Amino acid sequence: MSQEPGGLLQTAEQRAGRIGAGAYAFALCLAALAACGLVGLLVRQPFLFPSLGPTVMLFFESPRQPAAAPRNTLIGHGAAILAGAACLVLFGLTDAPPVTQQGITAARIGAAALSVALTALVLKLLDAPHPPAGATTLIISLGILTSASELLAMALAVVLVTVLGLALNRLLAVRQPVWR
Repeated sequence: MSQEPGGLLQTAEQRAGRIGAGAYAFALCLAALAACGLVGLLVRQPFLFPSLGPTVMLFFESPRQPAAAPRNTLIGHGAAILAGAACLVLFGLTDAPPVTQQGITAARIGAAALSVALTALVLKLLDAPHPPAGATTLIISLGILTSASELLAMALAVVLVTVLGLALNRLLAVRQPVWR
């Protein structure tokens, strides 16, 4: 299987080098995250959070890499959300203020470290690499987004950005494996 992305991304890179590939990533990252932000604005939920940035960068900068596969994106962030939420419960942090208000505590350190470790373990066992998931689980275990509605919004935002990423790449004839 060719590692060349094909489509508009490959054409842009062949014609303008890194500037062309950068322009492709710039335009599509902008479009995908703006769309997520707009949905979040309309539903008044956090449809934008830090780990979506590296996710869309993978989709549009290196769509042929395993970490950019939609399957791995969905599994990765799903496992991260579950691990982060489980660690909040396990360490008694469900009602605690976020680390930005309370400061670092032993319980936060435990929740953060364990949530990333659990996410890494699950992704390795499922052969579904997606490093941005490490940030997703930290967002939760550090108490930044924790309510059921926020976690649901995060999950829906991941689905939305994944669908948008795959659709935009397909529309522009860029080869991005769905299942890897």
